[in-house]
Amino acid sequence: MKPLVQVGQAYMALSEGEEKLRTGFFEEAAASYKRAMTVSRTIPEDEAYDHQGFDALCHTGLSGALVQLKHLTEALASADIALYYFNRRGELNQDEGKHWINAVRNRAAALEGLGRPEEALKAYQMVSEMMTERKADMPDKEEQLGIMQQHILRLKGIVTDKKPAGYKAWWEFWS
Repeated sequence: MKPLVQVGQAYMALSEGEEKLRTGFFEEAAASYKRAMTVSRTIPEDEAYDHQGFDALCHTGLSGALVQLKHLTEALASADIALYYFNRRGELNQDEGKHWINAVRNRAAALEGLGRPEEALKAYQMVSEMMTERKADMPDKEEQLGIMQQHILRLKGIVTDKKPAGYKAWWEFWS
């Protein structure tokens, strides 16, 4: 198979995954993202093709599908793979910026579902900040910011209510 055909098939599978995710077919979305990565791995390494970038796009979508399927450990791992790429790139451009934001959001949801509220709170705060700073248009930016704020407020209530092990109030040290 020629690399151009492989690239086309990989992007077609990625596109199918995004459509399935958008329409709520999460199992099919996860399968499409995995298929896209499998096809892209057949492209020779010496080709001018951003393998890591493509995998990051796929892992972003895959993590979103896995969160919806409640496969939270796998979703967290997938989001972290995507974030390894996006965090190193350090840019919030038009297309990859949306995926970067989605990867952080999926990571936050996975952490929250896994019972790690402190880490989830930090991730939701990062999503909110990234969305606020983002210059490009996002179709439902205000609605999404509102949802992030709800998560942040709820998690702040949980996190501030928890006391660390061995916690003593300031007056207990003097008695």
